[in-house]
Amino acid sequence: MSTPPSPPDAVHSEEFLRLLMRRQLKLSVACAATFLVALLGLPLLNYFAPALMATRVAGFTLSWLILGVLFFPFVWIISWRFIRRSIALEDDEVKSVKR
Repeated sequence: MSTPPSPPDAVHSEEFLRLLMRRQLKLSVACAATFLVALLGLPLLNYFAPALMATRVAGFTLSWLILGVLFFPFVWIISWRFIRRSIALEDDEVKSVKR
């Protein structure tokens, strides 16, 4: 037995879900790329600019300030941004389907 086709204005239609998943994938890739730039950027900065990273800021070397103090809030900001944008994408899609 097959399920009856859903009405064209259904919120959870195949087209709706496909479009939403594609937009959320783009958002996920952007957030992951931002995280990877930060994660890989610190060792690269330490390698290519050791004098800059050895600069003292607030009692820490710049390297340890970024790694020990700023990295965790940076990850939280990326997560917060992802969640907020993902919810906004879902709301936009629902509004466009209900029109």
